[in-house]
Amino acid sequence: MSEFDMRVAFPTNDRSTVEEHFGHAKEFAFANVKNGKVVSTEFLTPPPHAPGVIPAFVGDKGATAIITGGMGGMAINLFKERGVEVILGARGTIEETLTTYISGNLASSGSACEHDHHH
Repeated sequence: MSEFDMRVAFPTNDRSTVEEHFGHAKEFAFANVKNGKVVSTEFLTPPPHAPGVIPAFVGDKGATAIITGGMGGMAINLFKERGVEVILGARGTIEETLTTYISGNLASSGSACEHDHHH
């Protein structure tokens, strides 16, 4: 484990709110949490969206969890293979969502995005 207890990733287009579809985000906020407090947040630009690219990017940056509105099933599986917790159904501000997550009160309520890739 790193010097942080948690490193939580959020897709965002405005550095304030959670982007509902992680593959369309211009940036990812990585909140570094130690002893239940946010000690720092950094904003990183992901590589161009393609299958498997974003989960690799987020995982390589050390995220322990990703919180977003929705994502496809393949991405969910890729995150889980890397040991990254996936929380879906998030909306609103990153700050409020992160506070709820740190307190242990944020449950994944969304479902996987259904796209017609496999028919």
